[in-house]
Amino acid sequence: MKKYWYLTIAIFLVIWACSSDGSGGDTGGTDDDGVPVTFDRGAMLVNWADNIIIPSYKAFQSELSNLNAAFETFSADKTVANLEALRTAWVNAYTAWQTVSMFEIGPAESVGYRLNVNTYPTDIEVIESNISSGTYDLSLPSNRDTKGFPALDYLLNGLEENDTDLVARWSSGTEAENTLDYIAALLTDMITLTDGVVSEWEGTYRNTFVENDGSSATASVDRYVNDYIFYFEKFLRAGKMGIPLGAFSGDQTPNTVEVLYKPELSKSMFLEGLTAVQDFFNGKHFDSTTTGESLASYLNALNTVKEGEDLSKRINDQMDSARDAVTGLGDFKTEIETNNPAVDMFRAYDEVQKVVPLLKVDMVSAMSISIDFVDADGD
Repeated sequence: MKKYWYLTIAIFLVIWACSSDGSGGDTGGTDDDGVPVTFDRGAMLVNWADNIIIPSYKAFQSELSNLNAAFETFSADKTVANLEALRTAWVNAYTAWQTVSMFEIGPAESVGYRLNVNTYPTDIEVIESNISSGTYDLSLPSNRDTKGFPALDYLLNGLEENDTDLVARWSSGTEAENTLDYIAALLTDMITLTDGVVSEWEGTYRNTFVENDGSSATASVDRYVNDYIFYFEKFLRAGKMGIPLGAFSGDQTPNTVEVLYKPELSKSMFLEGLTAVQDFFNGKHFDSTTTGESLASYLNALNTVKEGEDLSKRINDQMDSARDAVTGLGDFKTEIETNNPAVDMFRAYDEVQKVVPLLKVDMVSAMSISIDFVDADGD
């Protein structure tokens, strides 16, 4: 009888341990003084989904609709004024993209959203071949570098020296017709992908994301924190700055900057991305000053300190330092082309790089989250 009683207790303890690890939302571990801490991960996921991710996607969806409308207006009436309005709508949509690019989880991950919308540098030879033949399948992975915002950058900014010549080029002839058809196809592809992602978030995925509030490797917090850090390290830090700068290869490659054909935007796009990352860290609601539960408040609940300073403040201060350093630069392409080595840009890059270990080592360690991607950059 005693044997069965011990067995019952053992089974109960196993069940209790599993349930406390995998669900319930109230997790946290211990603070720096070893005191048990309870933090409601579920409330943080609700804030992420309802106040940041979905509103950001819907704002981007709206800007894409505006871009498509501006293109239709230009197609019907090819004037310099309408071309300027089209380009302005493209800039607005591209800027809005920087707030959603980091949300590569769930619906976006399943369709390779980021790669389909913003793979650069774009392949102009294949773009021209697609336009010339009039035959292409934009859904193929091989066409990822022939579409999205970088392809529109080339077509709107890289074909002619001035707007008058571009309007004339697109006013008549087979090339003009094929080019406009190609732009229409690019926009349709972006809108279709975006509508699908938004529809899933507003449908069942929002609840799936929020309800998976445990502290296991497959829970929403652990998975998204990995995606968030991956975005910062690989796409913001490396893609927008490090690769063009030659931080990994030793060779400066200005032709790999984002927004290559309107390079004065390369710095502003980086800064938009950095602001989006920092706002997310602080749980800032989209287009609002209100904040909710966040990675910062999670660290504060854990009382996480680094070298005598709250880690959340340390991370925010370093992001601010990175922003200040980048703001002091010229556009990235010019910085790289006119300076070899581009010392000032390297210094700014170092300030951006300092954020990585704060997130990837200190923050995840405090939250007991394991990194699930391989680092090939030697950081």
